[in-house]
Amino acid sequence: MPADTVVLRDDDERYPSLTTHGWSVTARSWGARLELTDGHEQCWVAALDGLPPEDVCRELSAADVTAALALDSATARDYPGGVATAHERLTAVRASPAAGRRGFGVLDADQNLVAMTFVDVVDVVGAEAEVDFTVVARHRRGRGLATAVKAASLLALKRAGVTTVRTGGSDENSGILAANQALGFQVDEHWPTLTAANGPASVPSHP
Repeated sequence: MPADTVVLRDDDERYPSLTTHGWSVTARSWGARLELTDGHEQCWVAALDGLPPEDVCRELSAADVTAALALDSATARDYPGGVATAHERLTAVRASPAAGRRGFGVLDADQNLVAMTFVDVVDVVGAEAEVDFTVVARHRRGRGLATAVKAASLLALKRAGVTTVRTGGSDENSGILAANQALGFQVDEHWPTLTAANGPASVPSHP
């Protein structure tokens, strides 16, 4: 992260001091939480049912690594929000699903991967997971694919015993925010990115 940039929760005690001393908010991001309960399953299934009939949503496997890398490369510059929501490019290892890292995708009629999401199980007992990223090919955006592919992941995670999923994104990305809200996520964190007006500056420590 650049020395003149800091990302803080909006309830951090240092936030008011930074703005007083000339730091300005240059981006905003958020975090959201979802408890995987039976009551949400209907909306997840509905999201999948809303896909065009020629599209197929399924869990990704090792056979999909090349396609995942290609979609990642084509969309790598499409993540808004600056340093707080910067996307780490996929490697062959990170594009390979594993027990603690599951991927889900939407394939079109020509078997092209046009949407994907990867989710990491983040605790040792497998009850908590965190969305790494979700992305849709540029020519297919705004058609419910992000909602559908995340819905597929939530259904599978619930069956695997996961009880809580976290996700996040940029305030600029209204599409993914709407998708998450449709699936039941509740925003519970706000993270402003602040930049010093005159270059690198010290960040106040906690009292």
